[in-house]
Amino acid sequence: MTQVLKAVTTAGALALMMSSAALAVTLNLGNGGEPGSLDPHKVSGDWENRIVSEYLEGLVTEDAQAKAIAGQAESWTISDDGLVYTFKIRGDAVWSDNVPVTAQNWVDAFQRLFDPKTASEYAYLQYPIKNSSKIAAGEITDFSQLGVKAVDDKTLEITLEAATPYFLDALAHYTAFPIRKDIIEKFGDQWTQPANIVGNGPYKIVEWVPGSYLRGVKSDTYYGKADLKIDEIRWDNTEDLTAALNRYRAGELDILTDFPADQYKFLQDNYPGQAHVAPFLGIYYYVLNQSKPPLDNVNIRKALSISVLRDVIGPDVLGTGELPAYGWVPPGTGNYEGTPYAPDWAEMPYDQRVEEAKKLMTEAGYGPDKPLKLQLRYNTNENHKRIAVAITDMWKQIGVEVELFNAETAVHYDALRAGDFNVGRAGWLLDYDDASNTLDLLKTGTKGTDGTINWGNNYGRYSDPKFDELMTAASSELDLVKRAGQMHEAEKIAMDAFAAIPIYWYVSKNVVSPKVTGFEDNAKDIHRVRWMTKSE
Repeated sequence: MTQVLKAVTTAGALALMMSSAALAVTLNLGNGGEPGSLDPHKVSGDWENRIVSEYLEGLVTEDAQAKAIAGQAESWTISDDGLVYTFKIRGDAVWSDNVPVTAQNWVDAFQRLFDPKTASEYAYLQYPIKNSSKIAAGEITDFSQLGVKAVDDKTLEITLEAATPYFLDALAHYTAFPIRKDIIEKFGDQWTQPANIVGNGPYKIVEWVPGSYLRGVKSDTYYGKADLKIDEIRWDNTEDLTAALNRYRAGELDILTDFPADQYKFLQDNYPGQAHVAPFLGIYYYVLNQSKPPLDNVNIRKALSISVLRDVIGPDVLGTGELPAYGWVPPGTGNYEGTPYAPDWAEMPYDQRVEEAKKLMTEAGYGPDKPLKLQLRYNTNENHKRIAVAITDMWKQIGVEVELFNAETAVHYDALRAGDFNVGRAGWLLDYDDASNTLDLLKTGTKGTDGTINWGNNYGRYSDPKFDELMTAASSELDLVKRAGQMHEAEKIAMDAFAAIPIYWYVSKNVVSPKVTGFEDNAKDIHRVRWMTKSE
């Protein structure tokens, strides 16, 4: 009798477990490219941000509108001169292995971020912190001079070089996330593997199938776990946009973070309200490798830029209405009052621009008998290919022969960073709402102790002392009007030198299932899963 009762009890428990598993809510997210890493000091793309910012959380995080709100810090104070920020870390902030989150975790993180050995491409985003750029350049080797101090286990003090109006927004970026130094020392480069990874965010990474998907589950140590409506996230590799859209239509994916532009009308007609196209702060552009001929010639760069008919890219090539870009700072960016940059040639009839471009190419020694041959690299994506084909045809008019070369996202950006390209497709989404975030992309790289230059995300190796001087001055200017003027002047210098080819201002392109609520269009195109719910 006892054995029978025990069997019934066991069966009941098993049924209850199966029922609970069946009720688990999984969000299937079409995430774009394969992450190159999950290390917050090594990643650089929005497809990586969508994963890293779920398993790690900074002092501040983002709400559904991507505005900075309290995260691991429950409160903070700012000194009257705007230089010292003091954060009180939540008493219930705990890592996924139940170790308390402490102020020292940020001290360790920022020291690692700025350590020249880390070679973080994004370290400069946190250069407002006192002595950070000098440590990154190897000029200061005593890391205790960094303006990040643990006052006690739950109190962190950050001192800045100068008052920085966007600093709290910058702290929401993954370069400002904490780390577990002991975990990194124990596992080395393998610390981000699911078996080893430790986080303090809403979700814990439990599976990574390279080239296919990653999976995260709700962290049972996260302070806000009771409010999380999504139990599990699956980030699918969806570089093939057509295949991804087919999977969405079949119900296999709940959200797409991009879609084939030529399918926009189809989506509007057949899936009304599910295609989200909204303006946001970002620029789509081509970089020109100026470290070697022929693109070190400003006139060739000018010919390539003025012969691009930007007006047709958004409405005709893509069909989603992106606006043409001639400057470097997206319209509506914060702390940037003044007249937007606009070159004189933008008002010229296109046929006159083509003739001017031909003349510049002839003066540079190119013509019908000697065409300029360039390779144009882009990361695998149907929309990128569509744009590349269109611009290749535009350049053909001025005697430029283009070889198209595509690669997976991680491989593509590795080539850009290594300078292994002629022309390369790139894009930038503002990490915080300030003009410096795009303009800093064009600053001369930092020179290491061995004399080599780390160009960071300045893929084209553009360098101008006056530009650098203006951006350095702006970084410590307290008068916001004067600061904006300095940055406007810097933008004009770079754009007049054709430092890169701006093509269009981004619109975000997502597809969201009616089953999902809490997804809000915003200017940063950042959508944290913690604010979402999903019904079956």
